[in-house]
Amino acid sequence: MTKDSTMILNVGPHHPATHGVLRVEVELEGETILRAKPHVGYLHRGFEKLAESRTAYQNIPLTDRLDYSAASLNNLGYCLAVENLMGIEVPKRAQYIRVIMGELARIMGHQLWLGTHALDLGAMTPIFYTFADRELAMQLTEELSGYRLTPSFLRIGGVSADIGAGFLTQLREYLDHMKKALDTYHKLLTDNIIWKRRTKDVGVITDQEALNYGMTGPCLRATGVAYDIRKQEPYSSYSDFDFQVPVGEKGDAYDRYLVRMEEFNQSLRIIEQAMENLPRGSIMSDDPRISIQDLQSVQSCADALIRRFKIGSNGFELPCGEFYQAVEGAKGELGFYLVGDGGTRPYRLKMRSPCYYLVSALPRLLEGHMIADAITIIGSIDIILGEVDR
Repeated sequence: MTKDSTMILNVGPHHPATHGVLRVEVELEGETILRAKPHVGYLHRGFEKLAESRTAYQNIPLTDRLDYSAASLNNLGYCLAVENLMGIEVPKRAQYIRVIMGELARIMGHQLWLGTHALDLGAMTPIFYTFADRELAMQLTEELSGYRLTPSFLRIGGVSADIGAGFLTQLREYLDHMKKALDTYHKLLTDNIIWKRRTKDVGVITDQEALNYGMTGPCLRATGVAYDIRKQEPYSSYSDFDFQVPVGEKGDAYDRYLVRMEEFNQSLRIIEQAMENLPRGSIMSDDPRISIQDLQSVQSCADALIRRFKIGSNGFELPCGEFYQAVEGAKGELGFYLVGDGGTRPYRLKMRSPCYYLVSALPRLLEGHMIADAITIIGSIDIILGEVDR
């Protein structure tokens, strides 16, 4: 206790409701939070410096470990940055497959958030439904890429494998299932009086304050700002798809919940369009600087074997220049700033993590609330510490 009868309390870094190793130092007067100070640095993996010692291809698996709940979106942002720096055109079919994988990743990220956030607030049932449904999406990811959580499926210039008829059949079944599953989520929570009392008018932030803190994604859209990079600056053929950008009104924890619930619907809508209108053609660019020979060619041609080995081991030259590419991640604007100097490794790689900016707003969001509301607020902004402390 301090002399003015306030108390300093550490929430985390090992508290399960901090959604990772986040420590929030709060000053309390009774149960009211007077001040809050977030501390990060308990999960540092040095992604940006590691990337400078690896080739462009070797960096792809590193991006999976950022927001690991929606890994394919990290792959997409990084690959687009490299492709734009080099002026590489990605085939249309590969762009659509990327969209399918990205939206599946967004759904998986939101399902992880919804189940754990509800559990934080005392609702045990939703996590069983969301994790069972998330398993279906992970099985689809594994079917296509061979991996469940960290697929590393994208390649510079395209994707590593094509979609077959069997996968499309499974995907259609998944879409039909998820449309019904969303009704269950709503029945469990949306009009639940306890859920509403725990989330409504909690963690309110205005649109201008959210913009000043650099908040993006569902947290910004919950304040009424319809900012979605897929609409504002379309990439990977997102301009071909018809979808809406859900927004809230109050900018509280309940609005953040409603925005993400509608994003489930919009992601399913995008996947359905991509699946029905999937173009024919190649899944990899034929640009000679980056194209890797397929295994069939490698097994029958020595030149193809040598080329695949050279690119895999030594990489390819990144031209002198710089480029910033942003994509709409599951948590907000996910950006990669890439600098090339003519070598085979990035001269500089800097990541714009949406979760880092969400954490920076916690002092504003928590101030004046009860200590129990801190659990609601931290969960409602949906942070992944692997992306914050990259």
